[in-house]
Amino acid sequence: MIRDARPADFAVIAALNKASERFVSPMSEARLAQLHGWAAYHRVIEAAGEVAAFLIAFREGARYDSPNYRWFSERYASFVYIDRVIVDAAQRGKGLATALYQDVFTFARQQGVASVTCEFDVEPPNEVSRRFHVRFGFHEVGRHAYNRKRVSMQATSVAAAPTADSSSVPRR
Repeated sequence: MIRDARPADFAVIAALNKASERFVSPMSEARLAQLHGWAAYHRVIEAAGEVAAFLIAFREGARYDSPNYRWFSERYASFVYIDRVIVDAAQRGKGLATALYQDVFTFARQQGVASVTCEFDVEPPNEVSRRFHVRFGFHEVGRHAYNRKRVSMQATSVAAAPTADSSSVPRR
């Protein structure tokens, strides 16, 4: 089930994030609580009553201090920025990230936002993420370097992505 994240989920979300830190920035529970307050979209998928995946995204004008978010803020007047999507290792390959992306695109449509943005690592490379984003019509709009990483800044039109109606994961 896709549902809004709540504070009771933060320990699990922080643990999922920690398990994926080679691809994402560290995030303590305290930092997550801060991000949750700034986020326009923060939802989870439950599997067998447990949080199995999450996605957190921000709109323009958020107080978020990420250098990648700020890069988009300097270039786009209106957007939804996908900060991170993480799926529990035991749940990968089941379409959970796809379901969350379809859901965030539905959210963007409902908000009247035409562009969804994100980034993925190119140094060190994250080929799985690159292939995943191609399926949603993302294309490179720039490159950005920070903290010994180099990322591909990506954007796509909300109209280019599949809708949540095609997802097999129910919402509540």
